[in-house]
Amino acid sequence: MRTELSSWDRHLFQLVATRHWPGGDRVLPRLSRGADHGMLWFGVATGAALLGGRPARRAALRGMASLAVASATVNTLGKRSVRRVRPVLDAVPVIRRLARQPLTTSFPSGHSASAAAFATGVALENPAWGLALAPLAVSVCFSRVYTGVHYPGDVLAGALLGVGAAYAVRGLAPARYRPVPAARPRATAPALPGGRGLVVVANTGSGPRVPAAADPVPRIRAELPDTEVRDRGPDEPLSAALETAAARAAALGGALGCFGGDGTVNAAAAAAVRHGVPLAVLPGGTYNHFAQDLGIGSVADTARAVEAGEAVAVDLVRFGGGRFLNTFSIGAYPDLVRVRERWAPRIGAWPAGMVAAVHVLRTARPVRLRIDGRERWLWALFAGNCAYRGPVAAPVRREDLADGVLDVRMLLGGRLARTRLLAAALSGALRHSPVLKAARVRRLSVEGIPPGTHLAYDGEVAPAPRALVLEKEDAALVVYRSRIP
Repeated sequence: MRTELSSWDRHLFQLVATRHWPGGDRVLPRLSRGADHGMLWFGVATGAALLGGRPARRAALRGMASLAVASATVNTLGKRSVRRVRPVLDAVPVIRRLARQPLTTSFPSGHSASAAAFATGVALENPAWGLALAPLAVSVCFSRVYTGVHYPGDVLAGALLGVGAAYAVRGLAPARYRPVPAARPRATAPALPGGRGLVVVANTGSGPRVPAAADPVPRIRAELPDTEVRDRGPDEPLSAALETAAARAAALGGALGCFGGDGTVNAAAAAAVRHGVPLAVLPGGTYNHFAQDLGIGSVADTARAVEAGEAVAVDLVRFGGGRFLNTFSIGAYPDLVRVRERWAPRIGAWPAGMVAAVHVLRTARPVRLRIDGRERWLWALFAGNCAYRGPVAAPVRREDLADGVLDVRMLLGGRLARTRLLAAALSGALRHSPVLKAARVRRLSVEGIPPGTHLAYDGEVAPAPRALVLEKEDAALVVYRSRIP
C-alpha cells in the first residue's frame, strides 16, 4: 500500500512538472518565495490589523496563532519523523525552480501547513474572510509542487496538519463567530416598550481589561430609554445589587437585566429565578459565551426582544449551593482561568488565554476523583450545560440551550497523556483518543475531591468542596431573545 501511494505521488508530480501552465512561470515561483518563513501571511495579518478594525485584528491574530502552532509542529514532529528526500528536479523546467533550494526534508510541506493554518484560522473567526483567502492559500500549496520542492503528498499532509492546528487553537481560544441557535422552547415574558419595567444592573468591572472602560449606561439608554439602570458601586456586592434589582423588577411586573460577562449573568440568573422574573442579558464581558450561544451579539439585539416580549426558556445546572449556565470544571481549567485573569490586564484577554494554555500544558498535574462511584485520575473534568459542539476536548459552542442533558468530558491521566492528547488534537483524531472519555447524562456525582482543589464555573473560580452533585434543571430560566436576531 505504501509503495502504491508513493508511486501515485511521484506520478502526479511528473504530471505537474511536464505540463505547461499559462502564467504560472511568472507568478507561482514568486508566490512560493514570498511565503518563506510565513512572511506573506504576516503581511496579510499586518494589513488587516491596521486597516480592518477590531474584528479584523482578532481574525489576523487567530490566523497567526494557528500558523505558529502548525509551523512548530512541522519543524519538531513532522520533519523529524518522516525523513523524505526532496523530488529530483530533472523534469521541472529551470524557469520554475527556486533560486535557493530548501535544505530540509520534504515531508510534510511547511509552506502548505502555514497557508492552510492561517486561512482556516481566519475562517473560524470570520467565514467570509477565510473564503476570500482560500484561493491564495491553495495557490501557495500548489506552488510548492509547481516549483519542484515537494511531492503532492507532502503538500496534502501539510495542509491537513495546518487545518488541525487551527482547530487546536480554536479549542484553546474559542472564536466569536457562531451559528444562531434554535430559539426554543418559547416562553412567556412581558413586552416592555422602551424598557419600562426593566431594571438593569451594570457591572462595570466586566469587559475588556482596559484602564478606562466605556460607560455602558448611555448605550443602554439609547436602546431602552425608560430602563432603570443601577451602576453597581465599588463597595457594593454584585449579589446584593442583583437581589435588590430583581425584587424591584418583580414589584413592577417587569424583568431583571444585567450588563456584564458570564460571571455577572450567572449571578443575575440566580436572582431572576429566586424572584420569578425573566432575565435580559446585555453583553458587556470579555467573552460573553452565554449571550453568543443565545444568539445575542449586542445591546440592540436584547432591546428588540425586550420591547417585543420575545423570550425562550433555558436549562440550568445545580451543584452544591450554586448553579451554572455554561460550563463547570475541575482540574487544569481553573488554573488556566487564574493565569488568564492575571495576564489579561497586561496583554489582553485573547493572548492571555494562549499564555495560560501553554502554562497549564507545562505545569498541570492529574487529580484523583471518584466519578459516579468510580476512581479516576484526571487532568480535567468538564461538564457543560447542554450538548456542546466543536473540538471534543475543548467544546466551544451550543446549538440548543434546553436539551435536558449534561455534557461530560474527562481528560484521563496516565503515561504520556499530554503528548497523546496534543498529537490527537493536531491529527484530528481527538474524538477517538483513549485519553478522552465523554458522556451525556442528567446527573453527575463527584466525590473524594482533594483539599485545596479549585473548581471553575461560568468563568469564576472557587474552592471545591469534598463532594458535590451536578443536576439538570430543565427550562428553569426565562431569557429574552428575538425570534429573528
